[in-house]
Amino acid sequence: MHDLWMITFKVSLAIFMAGSLLEMGLKLSIPDALRGLRSFRFVAYALLSSFIVCPALAYVLTVVIPLAPPYAIGLILLGMAPCAPFVPMLVDKAKGDIGFTAAFMLLAAVGTVVCMPLTVPLLTKGLSISAWAIAKPLVIVVLLPMAVGVILRYKLELLAAKMLPFVKKGAGLAGVIWCVLCLIIYGKGLLGVAGSFAVASELVFFGIIFIGTYRLSVGLPHERKIVLSIGVTTRNLGACLTPLLSVPEMDPRATLMIVLAVPIMVIVSLLGTRWFSSPHSAVETSFAPSTPK
Repeated sequence: MHDLWMITFKVSLAIFMAGSLLEMGLKLSIPDALRGLRSFRFVAYALLSSFIVCPALAYVLTVVIPLAPPYAIGLILLGMAPCAPFVPMLVDKAKGDIGFTAAFMLLAAVGTVVCMPLTVPLLTKGLSISAWAIAKPLVIVVLLPMAVGVILRYKLELLAAKMLPFVKKGAGLAGVIWCVLCLIIYGKGLLGVAGSFAVASELVFFGIIFIGTYRLSVGLPHERKIVLSIGVTTRNLGACLTPLLSVPEMDPRATLMIVLAVPIMVIVSLLGTRWFSSPHSAVETSFAPSTPK
């Protein structure tokens, strides 16, 4: 029975990932993305925070906090895959620049596929897997669906508009099934993380990257800072799980660490979004220097 649950878990995760990235692509406006990609400062901050600072922070936390090796692997993997599918919703709630959100999603998807296969073997101990074994599923379930969505929107905009509601519902249903299976398979394990420093390490990780990314994005207006902060804080959990699902007999605590990030990541993102969209935050940012558009 457990094998059946795990097969369904992997299938629903793959459908959720591919559907979410296809939905991203169908929504992604190439002119908006190009506008964001023309901003050297925005692109530099996005790449630096996503693929250097976050992996480095995750690794440092595994050294400083006495985590069990499987939990440490899970935290490092969380540090390597930015941008969850619900980023545009949070950015819109926080009054961020939706156009620059498109640029960030594109950078995050391509960067994850390129960087993750290279950094996972370097930073993780006890995870014996080749770069190609990591890259192959990432290309299939991350890069390819997003590219198909972008091409469809660019070439067949009417068809893309008709597809979008069905893709969104399909990805949402797969996501719900995946979350239910997480509770079925890892529910008991989630109750046993007390005293393991797993929760504390993730709270520290997500809290630092949310606040730090916003504060260190010097020279950007609030509308673009919030895009970076939310985009970097939310994690592509499917991409994080991909290396673990490719390893037979992997310690389930590594997967548990990534599953545990779901509520923590959402809570930190919502609290941060609420803070930056509050009147107090608006007063602070209105006096901040902004770069010309």
